[in-house]
Amino acid sequence: MKDLKWSELPFGYLKTDYNIRCYYRDGQWGKLETSSSEYVPLHMAATCLHYGQEAFEGMKAFQGKDGKVRVFRWEENHKRMNRSAHGIMMAELPPELFKQAIFKAIKMNMDYVPPYGTGAALYIRPLLLGSGPQIGVKPAAEYLFIVFVTPVGPYFKEGFSPVEFLLTEEFDRAAPQGTGNIKVGGNYAASLRAMKKAHDTGFANVLFLDSKEKKYIDEAGPANFFGIKNNTYVTPKSPTILPSITNMSLCTIAEEMGLKVERRPIPKAELAEFEEAGACGTAAVISPIKRIYDDSTGENFNYGQDGKPGQWSTKLYKHLQGIQYGDIEDKYAWIAFVE
Repeated sequence: MKDLKWSELPFGYLKTDYNIRCYYRDGQWGKLETSSSEYVPLHMAATCLHYGQEAFEGMKAFQGKDGKVRVFRWEENHKRMNRSAHGIMMAELPPELFKQAIFKAIKMNMDYVPPYGTGAALYIRPLLLGSGPQIGVKPAAEYLFIVFVTPVGPYFKEGFSPVEFLLTEEFDRAAPQGTGNIKVGGNYAASLRAMKKAHDTGFANVLFLDSKEKKYIDEAGPANFFGIKNNTYVTPKSPTILPSITNMSLCTIAEEMGLKVERRPIPKAELAEFEEAGACGTAAVISPIKRIYDDSTGENFNYGQDGKPGQWSTKLYKHLQGIQYGDIEDKYAWIAFVE
């Protein structure tokens, strides 16, 4: 195991020893290749550079108290990556190829899997690129699939502590009939200016409204939003929101805990009714929200007490993390072990 300050790791890129690659050529996927290079040779007319044919996933592997390394719900990441590939006309990945690449990347970098109890995890980034050249606007004939890994700490430097979000109508993340529901780079490029505005004004991240009517809660920066009131877990339902695997899992756990779960449009005005609010995703798991500031009205929406996470957010976070690290029984077969 590498001699790293595991508990001090940021959420950032740290070079590991190997990554896994595979090319799609002549209508079929080739064999997995192992590389120690951090760089990708690309044709200058590759469609990922010109026409945005690029999709990615975010996953984590966790080392348990028993020393075993667990991967969380890789099948759902595979399904979502193929939905993204289908959405922008890229070659889709067979499930076994996806799984082999993921697990091989972890096995070849086992020295970088953070020890149990450090609060860190091994982040896994599957990446699909249109690598074939086109000068007209059309799909590539060649694709490159890469999986690299890197050890990470919490997404927000505060960790599992309440943060403040900026709600702004100034920017749209995705068009109503666009690519908001798939995980492609263009959505994130479209969010950068909004996130910079949030950071520059002292907020941890940005909360978007729907781009059609500016009435309903959409994405919470790079994560899904949820609110809790009257023993009900409420999360937005919208064709422009990326379906979060973390949120899907939290909905299941919330129901197991006795909460009612509602997936529906959330009007902006309803923010005033929630007792707790949070953002959830692979990177942060749950980031509790203590305040949302609406810069169009000057209104503040405050959550929690004494700057601490709410009771339900805390229970959900601990339960999901417990499953991921092997401290709580995995009733749903969400965990796959790296043998």
